[in-house]
Amino acid sequence: MWERCRHPADLRWRRSRSGPAPGKDVRGARRMMAFMEGAVEQIKVWFRFVPREGWLPQDTEGLWAVRLSDGTARVENAAFLQDGVAEGDVVRYRTDSDGHHWAVGRTSSSGNCTIRVVPVPTGPLGSSAQPVRQRLSVFGLRGEVFSEDFPMVAFTVPAGADFAGIKALLAEGRAQGWWHYEVGCGTDEWWAA
Repeated sequence: MWERCRHPADLRWRRSRSGPAPGKDVRGARRMMAFMEGAVEQIKVWFRFVPREGWLPQDTEGLWAVRLSDGTARVENAAFLQDGVAEGDVVRYRTDSDGHHWAVGRTSSSGNCTIRVVPVPTGPLGSSAQPVRQRLSVFGLRGEVFSEDFPMVAFTVPAGADFAGIKALLAEGRAQGWWHYEVGCGTDEWWAA
């Protein structure tokens, strides 16, 4: 079961199988249909959780995912609020009567981890997310910024990354007053490093 998420309207992209309009170029339509058949369907999977006291007030978070089958999808971005899920993980979901896909559990782990870093506004890096991203870019980490007003960066740490080096830099940053951080999803390999 999940502990956290977010819930605006569900956005979907649907494939069209209606074919070309009468009098249109059939070859172009066939090429487009071949492209569409190979395309993946992105969906938003919603996670519900209990908000933490003194933290953001949201009780749901939507993560982009690629539908794998009816009821399963692969997460495609890092979670800002939801714990226990990382980019690349496969989750099970149920679709409600409004068409929203709600996560009900994780079926497989990608081995990736999620870390969240918030710069200390009065610290040496200031309140911008950019210096945080620059410091962690030496490990090839990609991160998304929550907002300009709240520059929390959610990073995906790939399986096989230098976990010990990343953890050392995170600890150094905390000790130097650069940032606060938390691990939203850590694997056994992460915790053992």
